[in-house]
Amino acid sequence: MGDRTRAVVRVTGVVQGVGFRPFVYRRADDTGLDGYVRNTGDGVDAVFEGPRGAVESVIEAIRTDNPPLARVERVDVEWTEPAGVDGFEIRDSDSDGGAGVPVPPDTGVCEQCLADIRGSDSQYHGYWATACVDCGPRFTVVRSVPYDRTRTAMAEFPMCGACRERYETPTDRRYHAQTIACQSCGPTLRFEDGDSVVATEQDAIRHAGQRLADGDLLAIRGIGGTHLVCDATVPAVEKLRERTRRPAKPFALMAPSVDSIRSFAAVDDDAETVLTDIRRPIVLLERESGADWLDTVAPGLSTVGVMLPYAGVHHLLFDHVEGPLVMTSANMPGEPMVTTVDGIRDTLGSVVDGALVHDRDIVARCDDSVVRVVDGDRRFLRRSRGWTPEALPNPAAEDGTAPVLAVGPERDATVAVADADRVVLSQHVGDVDDPATLAFHREAVAHLTDLTGIDPSVVACDMHPDFLTRAEAERDAEDGLDGPVTVQHHHAHAAALLAEHDRSRAVVVTADGTGYGPDGTVWGGEVLDATLADFERVGGLDSFPLPGGEAAVEHPARTLAGLLADAETVGDRLLATGAVESRSEARVVRQQARQGVNTPETSSAGRFLDGVAALVGACDRRRYEGEPAQRLEALAREGSVRELSVPFGECDGDRVVATGELLRALDSLPAPPADVAATAQDALARGLGEIAVETANERGVDAVGFTGGVAYNGAISRRFRELVESAGLDVLSPDRVPPGDGGIAYGQAVVATARQD
Repeated sequence: MGDRTRAVVRVTGVVQGVGFRPFVYRRADDTGLDGYVRNTGDGVDAVFEGPRGAVESVIEAIRTDNPPLARVERVDVEWTEPAGVDGFEIRDSDSDGGAGVPVPPDTGVCEQCLADIRGSDSQYHGYWATACVDCGPRFTVVRSVPYDRTRTAMAEFPMCGACRERYETPTDRRYHAQTIACQSCGPTLRFEDGDSVVATEQDAIRHAGQRLADGDLLAIRGIGGTHLVCDATVPAVEKLRERTRRPAKPFALMAPSVDSIRSFAAVDDDAETVLTDIRRPIVLLERESGADWLDTVAPGLSTVGVMLPYAGVHHLLFDHVEGPLVMTSANMPGEPMVTTVDGIRDTLGSVVDGALVHDRDIVARCDDSVVRVVDGDRRFLRRSRGWTPEALPNPAAEDGTAPVLAVGPERDATVAVADADRVVLSQHVGDVDDPATLAFHREAVAHLTDLTGIDPSVVACDMHPDFLTRAEAERDAEDGLDGPVTVQHHHAHAAALLAEHDRSRAVVVTADGTGYGPDGTVWGGEVLDATLADFERVGGLDSFPLPGGEAAVEHPARTLAGLLADAETVGDRLLATGAVESRSEARVVRQQARQGVNTPETSSAGRFLDGVAALVGACDRRRYEGEPAQRLEALAREGSVRELSVPFGECDGDRVVATGELLRALDSLPAPPADVAATAQDALARGLGEIAVETANERGVDAVGFTGGVAYNGAISRRFRELVESAGLDVLSPDRVPPGDGGIAYGQAVVATARQD
């Protein structure tokens, strides 16, 4: 007994509702330790008594080898004399927990539950909603905290005796799994054709498979929302495009296995790691040659978004279809994704031929996350299912920091709440420009504040005066919050990048489509000397005119009128792309650009790339966000970079890339369109990178970052990194936060925190 010791251990992080106590119990029991483990108001406490080496081995396992959904943030250990505890047990919580305890995100079904679904002698054989403490829905079913069954959408489904026994057995992986259910006691599945129920449970899945094989378009209600689903062959996809009024926007696919994906897309080790992550995001992959059917799924693009099945219903569905399937969010353009059965009937009744639905409430709408591997790094295009509501760092915070609500931008919005310990980013909200999405925005704010227990006293928003999100912030201020703290769009991008890398200062290139500048122009190709609280614009792209404003965004060839001197070339492209209907109308556009009539100035990298896309014939008209630049990237993959000097100029004392000269040089390049496209991307990366490196060296800053929507472009990101690394500087690239507008709320929250006295 003399070598016995006692360790009192306190663990914080995502450690409740994820099987953490049973994990500790099993480790301690296997090692022969005495003591207990229990939930507390802010985490988990454990006491271990036994030989010091055995105790240390269990503590090390807690730090490094915890359950799949757990996220250990801190482990505090206090060594004391043994108290003579006998045996090891899971004790009742010392409190009911509360809003300070993180709620885990949703995940895909784990391999053990999948084996249960497949096992003919399993209680969960063929059951679509099988889950355990290691997998399944969390965020999308929680109504309030603390996280227990009575406060989730599972409250309406009392456990049967067999499930109850598993729920109460500490050594079972379904111990205190709040979503435990089986065919006898859980949510039910049915197939609806109009107002009629034509099949239930496994028969409903078989029926759905047959209807998909027949070319029908279905709504499938899943974990965090509803998908529109069809066979990925041309006739079915064309019907989907016609009925949803999406003529060109790329659709995501779901395929049954990595091997099946390899038949039409390139899957390297990095991509496979992301695809098979338990959170199962959509992953943008390079298309393989020969998969011509993808021309209908992702027209004109070199990439296609693919995910693996993540819910039991998906795995069971692929027992009855060949795959792959189109799986895209079930919404009409500009509206939030449908989540209810009534919503499917009312909103999608004229779109779908049938619906596979269930009777469990979806408490929180949560779209699929979308990622891309860019230059070897993960980039979020959308951070939502599987990651929300995981906390992010708040390096600007100190003790006593006032909690912040950040309402995000207008496009691709998320919201965020922050306190002294963390920033919690919401699920994807979308474009906040209509009543339905504004209502969802308000729901997301309310749900996030309830789950996190963060009661904001400060509100932050974008600087743009006309955003509905800014109007929301002003309404919040009228209701008693301090602010609104207005944050310039590109500073928010830069601050988000700094915060995720725990940096206080860097020179950051923020390159995207649109951001309201303090000078009243449209920014989007900026080099900023940025801190968490402030920034200085030190260079970027020289501004150029956008004749017609939004008309130039829709018809990229209009941009050429302000960048090219050759009237004939401009006129040809305006006519060829359908931007104008006659030579006389083309002359009006050129005159508009010269005189500045209805012609805002912009320094946008996105608009510059749109202009190049129009010049080389990659894209005539923008039908969805980012289409011209994506098509340009696809064309550039077929070309080679030609030698071209980047022209520079000066604007207000700052070094800038001379956009007009650059576009004219590209127009004069004796090369095929694909080479011109590749050279344009390379020149943009070199121009902005050179200004950033020069500024960093002059000012003694050791890090240079690259963010904004253009950071999704692999060739530009790679060239930028090479240039910065060759200068001996640290490169900051987005990883945990989207470089696009989905990360703006995070940056706003950090800036508003940093500006507090």
